[in-house]
Amino acid sequence: MQKLMIASGNPGKQHELRALLDIPGLTLLDPSSLEGNLQISEKGEDYASNAKLKASAYARASGMWALADDSGLEVDVLEGAPGPRSARLGAPHLSDAGRRQILLQMLHPHPRPWRARFRSVVALASLDGMIDLAEGICSGEIIAEERGTGGFGYDPIFLISGTDRTMAELSMAEKNQLSHRARAIEALMPILKRRLGLERK
Repeated sequence: MQKLMIASGNPGKQHELRALLDIPGLTLLDPSSLEGNLQISEKGEDYASNAKLKASAYARASGMWALADDSGLEVDVLEGAPGPRSARLGAPHLSDAGRRQILLQMLHPHPRPWRARFRSVVALASLDGMIDLAEGICSGEIIAEERGTGGFGYDPIFLISGTDRTMAELSMAEKNQLSHRARAIEALMPILKRRLGLERK
């Protein structure tokens, strides 16, 4: 049985990644299984840098393959902001709801529609420093009214292109077909299976 560390302390991400990585022969672990509290400063200027930083640190700390995701929301009228800083928009103590309100305040002076996309970069790292990357994008627009109770982050105000629903109105199964994170994992999957020897499982 091969093991893979999910290099994230975010419960929402852990939940989604566990569903996306439900592969025969693979056991998934998360940071709660490690001794001590690994602190990683996400100082990278882009998603790939942050994803590589997290995956490499957890691979070294756990002694096993590790997978990290760095993702964010890019709004056209804000020139791609908040981008890699999406989870850190505003004051450090803010909740997801607080960050959504700040984003809507930033968008208020601009005419609608507020075109946007979620972008995810996932990194798979080995103990000896090998890293593979894959990217996924989900396009849509920001709406002013929150809808739905699922998901996390900006999901309740992100209306998915080609649908009449926000990310927060999707079931987990639906989200894991349409989301940026799902598309990134799908792109990485052949590489992950090859690296971890799961191709014939």
